[in-house]
Amino acid sequence: MRSLLAKFPKLRVVVVGDVMLDEYIFGEANRLSPEAPVPVVTFKKDKNVAGGSANVALNLVSFGARAELCGWIGRDASGDRLRAWLKQEKVDFDPKFARAETSTIVKTRIIAGHQQLCRLDREAAPQEYALEGAETLRLIEKKLAGAAALIFSDYAKGSLSTELVARLTKIAHNSGVFVALDPKPRRPLEVAGLDLLTPNWKEALEMAGYSPDLPASSMPSYDTVVARIDRNYKPKFLVITLGEKGMLLRGPKEKYKILKTYAREVFDVTGAGDTVIAALTLALAAGAPLPLAAHFANTAAGVVVGKFGTATATSEEILNYHPQG
Repeated sequence: MRSLLAKFPKLRVVVVGDVMLDEYIFGEANRLSPEAPVPVVTFKKDKNVAGGSANVALNLVSFGARAELCGWIGRDASGDRLRAWLKQEKVDFDPKFARAETSTIVKTRIIAGHQQLCRLDREAAPQEYALEGAETLRLIEKKLAGAAALIFSDYAKGSLSTELVARLTKIAHNSGVFVALDPKPRRPLEVAGLDLLTPNWKEALEMAGYSPDLPASSMPSYDTVVARIDRNYKPKFLVITLGEKGMLLRGPKEKYKILKTYAREVFDVTGAGDTVIAALTLALAAGAPLPLAAHFANTAAGVVVGKFGTATATSEEILNYHPQG
């Protein structure tokens, strides 16, 4: 794995999608409010980190690669905090993607002890975040020059559209750029022929035309779900994350197989999908075979779920990672 990590500093990846700020408010809750049956939280501290597609970019940088982030944020206090964080973490972010008429997407989580009590989402209508218009498209297309990979990070906030993904994919493939998508089927993108798709199991069910809330007795087989996704989306590589069951891997002209997860205590799964697509994309773009790429992504995810909140895994942490069991 060390030789794979050594290739990453030579790679630059463009991330296109829903940029957001993750805010955490920490406190203590020792009594209920006299006004309603809810806990009273005594404030202790807060923390702001990059979330959504910005967290994908942070993961890429933590692995040693360069990352260019494309997506709208506001010229507001939240946007300023996000831009400062990206600059600190050495993520390339063009200031043209910050504009006064946009509200920065913010997810605020209230934490008492180690328990999340609630989440407050602040966001505008999807059309406010749409990456559209000739000038915007030219800006993103310019970023693709010399890139090793393009990641579409979809959080269903409005940044991505079928037309955008299809156009950028065509441009990327014409230049030999690897293209990956972390999908959110509740806002379906009618695209096919991407190099990598990384849905979780519920998202895979939706992509295959099933309800994500099917009872166990009605659950389709892996074979059926994979066959339907292949028919509808035709990805070169398909990786379905299965939680504690591991990952389903299907490479070109190969039957799928299951890679078991690495046992360890799970503290928080927030952002683990960002880590998986960043790790898989980098490894595959660097020429790694799918089993090695999945091993790397599985290890990175194992590090991240052992941390609190939106997090990343460094190359050193991955090399030193020793799962339990």
